[in-house]
Amino acid sequence: MDKTLFVAAKVWDASGGAAFDGDVLVEGNRIRSVSRVPAQISQAGCQVIDAKGMTLMPGLVEGHMHLTFDGISRGEDLTLVPPEEHTLITLRMAKVMIDHGFTSCYSGASSKLRLEVVARNEVNAGRFPGPRIRAATPEITVSGGLGDENLLHFPRQSFALLADGAEEMTKLVRICCREGCDNIKLNVSGDPFTPGSPSEATPMSQREIEAAVEVAHNFGRLVNAHARSAESIKRALRGGVDVIYHCEYADAEALDMLEAAKDRVFVAPTVSLLHTMLFEASPWITPEIARHMGADRLLEGSKKTHTELRKRGVRHVIGGDYGFAWSRHGTNSRDLGFFVDYFGYSPAEALQCATRNGGALMTRGGLQRGGEDKLGEIKEGYLADLLVVDADPLADLAVLQKPERLVVIMKDGQLYKNSRGFAQRRAAA
Repeated sequence: MDKTLFVAAKVWDASGGAAFDGDVLVEGNRIRSVSRVPAQISQAGCQVIDAKGMTLMPGLVEGHMHLTFDGISRGEDLTLVPPEEHTLITLRMAKVMIDHGFTSCYSGASSKLRLEVVARNEVNAGRFPGPRIRAATPEITVSGGLGDENLLHFPRQSFALLADGAEEMTKLVRICCREGCDNIKLNVSGDPFTPGSPSEATPMSQREIEAAVEVAHNFGRLVNAHARSAESIKRALRGGVDVIYHCEYADAEALDMLEAAKDRVFVAPTVSLLHTMLFEASPWITPEIARHMGADRLLEGSKKTHTELRKRGVRHVIGGDYGFAWSRHGTNSRDLGFFVDYFGYSPAEALQCATRNGGALMTRGGLQRGGEDKLGEIKEGYLADLLVVDADPLADLAVLQKPERLVVIMKDGQLYKNSRGFAQRRAAA
């Protein structure tokens, strides 16, 4: 079994404690030993990486991934791309993510039913580089909801799948599970991009949500909810949804319900989309248009909601709807700074959202549905997804946006990147 030993590193293990000087042994695809005593772990038979002066930390986890997005600026950018080209885009984005230190991606939604399923399978087979992937369905909506782009005089295909009523929802989710999706995405609320169904609206019924969750959980899948309105959050929680996105308009009751469910639910604020729409999206979206769409009100709601959820101990994961023309993949770790600036997290707490919390989400129910894997911390027995950073990320979170500072990237115990040739093989004892 392959063994890799990281020596003399500053180890940030994501447990909540301070970083410490230590050595970490990886055997196979798992962390075998963590030592705070120098030279305590034998180097015999190991590939040794001298990480002196550098930080060893868990790999990053993107909690609201859209692998099928590549610089989009409108919904048509997702539907007009032929599936053959879209498959290649998805695989390219997988490589972009692992190149930027994201060793895991939990998908929020795909643009076509099997794109992420195929990418996941190819990465798992070792034929293409990429992170661990939990593949999602396209967004599932109802008539009049986010993603329903039909008009009476002009029916057309959308990036979303349409299901009205519990019976249609049951059949559609069964098909998605049959086709290999890990995560089911429901558009419970409206959105700024759909004037007929604004963010405060809640088009999807309680019965439809419950039907989707029942089927998904019967198949061992997780369910994600697009939920901006207060009522959409409550319906998602009552229905047993596992991951809730956005939550900007949470009222007091919704906040209490989220706190009560904090041991089973994960929340992704997706604040990057709102920030970039307001301040960085020109020429695609001007600040005036963004404000007309309500992005400023959503950003204020996000700050209020997620600051409160932080105080209540609700598990946040990073993920800001990246993949738009104004917020490209590869910049996803900007969320860390947004969590500090908008929600009051410390740098270490924000980084825990991107590692420990994200790892818990990725392995919810087992990484491959049913296993007992653990991920996102540097602990004995955990899966070995690790980064060596030529800096102290806690002193400057922005360093994680610079791939040249990620000198070692390890996924599942294998060195994906070792830019300075640190590894030296030691003879077996």
